[in-house]
Amino acid sequence: MGKVMRVIRTVKEMKGVVRAFKRVGKSIGFVPTMGYLHEGHLSLVRAAKKENDLVVMSIFVNPIQFAPGEDFERYPRDEKRDFNLAEKEGVDIVFVPSVKEMYPRKNLTFVEVEEITQYLCGGKRPGHFKGVTTVVTKLFNIVMPDRAYFGKKDFQQFKVIKRMVEDLNMDVEVVGCPIVREKDGLALSSRNIYLTEKERESALALYKSLLLARKLIEEGETSAERIKEKMKEFILSFPHVKNVDYVEIVDQDSFKSVEYVKERDLIALAVFVGDARLIDNWVVGEEL
Repeated sequence: MGKVMRVIRTVKEMKGVVRAFKRVGKSIGFVPTMGYLHEGHLSLVRAAKKENDLVVMSIFVNPIQFAPGEDFERYPRDEKRDFNLAEKEGVDIVFVPSVKEMYPRKNLTFVEVEEITQYLCGGKRPGHFKGVTTVVTKLFNIVMPDRAYFGKKDFQQFKVIKRMVEDLNMDVEVVGCPIVREKDGLALSSRNIYLTEKERESALALYKSLLLARKLIEEGETSAERIKEKMKEFILSFPHVKNVDYVEIVDQDSFKSVEYVKERDLIALAVFVGDARLIDNWVVGEEL
């Protein structure tokens, strides 16, 4: 295991440490998280370790990306458990600022990516991506990474951050990493902790509906409308599905709906199983 992982809680200290590493030419890989780590997060750490001298992980549940009535208060948190997992995986520094540290006074400045944030989760959770892009910009300014790693389970978030970095000439490479799934196909998520045993079975509706879409496409179905209808019907047949927030088939660059499905299109869905809002996706033509 070797060296002990360092825990940093202030912006000032984090910036000072980063500057010292940069001065001696060390590259920094950054894994931003909201904590309650799972194998998906740890796969990002492994990718970062391969390509950088130093791996920094942030753990911060960002209040400005949650709308009133969403699960900010009850979002799972377990610092001790997270530190153990991060250290085992070889994270060098974990940055754990408080809300007060990140937002010492009312924020008057925001970073917003337009157009591609109108759809999918952006459409269903107004203001969500404005909160994400603002906090990620702040974290990039604090950690000054060479590369930052994001899971493609939140494919829209990955693309929004990538676009922000390109548009604003930020000096960081945004790396997207594959979705990590349980053996039965359920996409890993910190929110899976909300599921009861029975709801956990119904949560497989998301993955299985993507398999259904793949099968329909392989059989020659190209109508996005028909595929979406069949997916929705299938998902709603599971007992603990409360409601389908959306099932969409979109162009993966513009996020606009497509009429006919082709390779590289994104099939994305958000479903309430019990009280948990779960998301999943598949890029047509890729492995599932």
